[in-house]
Amino acid sequence: MTDTDTDTETTDSSAVDTGDAELRHFLEVDDLSREELLAVLDRAAAYKGAQARGDDHEDLEGQTLGMIFQKPSTRTRVSFETGMTHLGGHAIFLGADDIQLGRGEPLKDTSRTLSRYVDAVMGRVFKHDNIEVLAQYASVPIVNGLTDDAHPCQTLADLQTIREHEDGFDDVSAAWIGDGNNVAQSFAIGAALTGIDLTIATPEGYGIDDAVLERARSLGGEPTVTTDPIDAVADADVVYTDVWISMGQEDERDVRMDDFEGFQVNDGLLAHAPDASVMHCLPAHRGEEITDDVVEGDRSIVFDQAENRLHAQKALLSWLLE
Repeated sequence: MTDTDTDTETTDSSAVDTGDAELRHFLEVDDLSREELLAVLDRAAAYKGAQARGDDHEDLEGQTLGMIFQKPSTRTRVSFETGMTHLGGHAIFLGADDIQLGRGEPLKDTSRTLSRYVDAVMGRVFKHDNIEVLAQYASVPIVNGLTDDAHPCQTLADLQTIREHEDGFDDVSAAWIGDGNNVAQSFAIGAALTGIDLTIATPEGYGIDDAVLERARSLGGEPTVTTDPIDAVADADVVYTDVWISMGQEDERDVRMDDFEGFQVNDGLLAHAPDASVMHCLPAHRGEEITDDVVEGDRSIVFDQAENRLHAQKALLSWLLE
């Protein structure tokens, strides 16, 4: 799901200190401690239950979320905007061409200006440096809605989904199959924080960053890395995949299709994981990284993941803004 671009601003040491010791950002999954992560997931479950019962939960009444989109989205935009409505607040869509950012205004100026107007900012941006610049100059919480390096909000929904279907995280094993992209990297950190036993199977040259693996290990995780998808899914409770060819990688299509041969999540691969549920963060390229039959099959929990973006993000926003 990673998208590539060359538009980058770098951080510098001249950012103004807001003096607010309580200001928290969510740029990476491990910006939360294990205890905080579990508390957010508890809150997500409570919001999901409240919504199902029709109970009022307008915990952010009168508050506004600014949403910067340098990249298009379905799930990110709709889940955040709907979530703020459910919480009694308001969300403003800010496409790059709709604000001065698209006319060359520095991110640091956009960040400082928006901080005077809104209560929090979600950014779906290109380079990870860009979200860090927004956070460096902001005086309100910044949420990473996706960068080329990380997708922590997706991981919150993934963990909520696994927790629901596995009745917790104890003795849960997961296999990531395919590209070691931003979703994989955030999921590796989330698995480490929650104690999920993770095996990552990617073709040679497509693995997740070594620094991410080291972070996962420093958090108590012991991710296994392999190039054999069959070995990876053996005894897995969850099999997770994502697209092989993301926006910005279209010119690599022929090479990637060859390199990822054998990594499709299909009935043949899942025969080696007879009890596993199947996850995909969407959008899916059906017939490439996953078959249509698997997405639509009884083992798919793909759309539970998609729904849980809403509940997990509501929990995150209320936790950051309470």
